Parts: sequence; C-alpha cells; structure tokens
Amino acid sequence: MAGITFRLIEETDNRKIADLIREVFREFKIDRPGTVYCDPTTDNLFGLFQHPFSVYWIAESDGEMLGGCGIFPTPCLPEGCAELVKLYLSAPARGKGTGKRLMEICFESAKQLGFRQLYLESLPELGKAVGMYEKAGFRYLPNAWGNSGHFGCTIWMVKDLK
Repeated sequence: MAGITFRLIEETDNRKIADLIREVFREFKIDRPGTVYCDPTTDNLFGLFQHPFSVYWIAESDGEMLGGCGIFPTPCLPEGCAELVKLYLSAPARGKGTGKRLMEICFESAKQLGFRQLYLESLPELGKAVGMYEKAGFRYLPNAWGNSGHFGCTIWMVKDLK
C-alpha cells in the first residue's frame, strides 16, 4: 500500500470519480438503469456526501485517482444501519489491497458515526468484489433493505460492526 493516499472527497473529484465509476460499469457490462451508472447523484458525489452521517473516501497514488468508497445513511434502512456505497476501483488498482483498505476505512468511519451495521447492494457480475465482501464478514440477505433506488441490483448483504 506504499504510495497510496486515502483522503476525503473534494468537489474537484466529482468528474474523475464519476468517470471512473461509469468506466467500471461499462467494463463489466452492467451499464443499465437501476444502477449507480444511471443515478444522477454519481455526477456530484461531493455534494451527496455533504449529508450528515455520510463520508466518501478517495484512494489516489501520485495524484492519480484509484477509486473510492463511502458510507451513506440510505433512507428506510433499520436504525443504526448505513449503506456501504460506491466502492469502485480502476482496473490497474484492483487486486492490490486498495479496495479492502477503502472498505476498512469505511468500517471505521461508520463506527465513528455511530452505526452498528452496514448494508450493501451489488451485482453478480462483480463477483470478485462480492467475494471480498464475504471475506469481510458480510452475509447475504433475501431481499433489499432501504430505498437506494437501485432496483437493478440483485445481491444484498449486511455486516455487523464490532
């Protein structure tokens, strides 16, 4: 992880992170309605994460954005539960522990914000990410929780924070 910086999102990151997220969706052929790909908030993540009890982390190396991940209090989730959201990495950044570290930073942030559980939504095409979630202690749910608006997702998971 040498040379990788983890920092809070800045307004100037909006275009780069939106482009990175949509690039990942095109790469895995999941660029369709009901996903983050079509979500208008993807173009202004800095603004979205000004919401109380939310945070978004950026990973970068030598000024190059590698990816990001956040915590958001999605409407209608159970009390004490937030959503782990928008964990995406550029192709060259994958498989090096960056995603795992972003996720761990988000776990700590969620605990500091007072959350006891984290929920997430994903897709089968993102199998390596889903495997990472399983290893991190997320368990499968039979249906969606909350109201993310991402009706295209078919994998729902939750993790108890310790």
